[in-house]
Amino acid sequence: MVFEMRTYSFHPGALPTYLHLAETVGRPVRRDDYGTCHGYWIAQSARIDQVWHLWSYASLDERARLRSQLLKNDRWTQEYGGAVLPLLQRQDVRFLDPVRPIHVPEPGGLFELRLHRARPGRARPWLDAIGETQPTAQIVGLWTGIAPQPNEVVQLISHRRADDWLDDRARRHVPSVDRPDADAPDAMLAETESILLKPTRFSPMQ
Repeated sequence: MVFEMRTYSFHPGALPTYLHLAETVGRPVRRDDYGTCHGYWIAQSARIDQVWHLWSYASLDERARLRSQLLKNDRWTQEYGGAVLPLLQRQDVRFLDPVRPIHVPEPGGLFELRLHRARPGRARPWLDAIGETQPTAQIVGLWTGIAPQPNEVVQLISHRRADDWLDDRARRHVPSVDRPDADAPDAMLAETESILLKPTRFSPMQ
């Protein structure tokens, strides 16, 4: 199985229009007939004009086949795509290899996406070194990057409350840049980005 995390960045002021199109046209047309949608979120930090959505396919070949079929759907290409493209500033795609199965959290939590950039060749060793750093109930998904960042580890986490997220931030270890042990977890990691996400009304995960 392969996962695809898509990031759409919109021109200022265009996000509400896109969300309406996605809810009333895009999702009803696509459903899960062309890949399985696991979640649809609006960024609450970093760039707030972004939407992140997560899909899975049996394989990259199956994704290519289903995408080809989708492009033959006139409602998708004309009614949806034709209206969405002028709103988009850029699109980014990550292909991800799952480390563990998706765990769907209870509705109402706060989602956090952590993007860990490891040093070349150190993504999986870093993941093995840190082990399970959050309680099982909080880890929604865990992946290693396939492309475009093969040295990336992606964590999707659900915090029950905003205070839980703040407490976790306070407890998190601060890496030491001058630690000499090359096999220490902090020495394997180049950078980490944290993005808070709010589910859309039509997201499978809430």
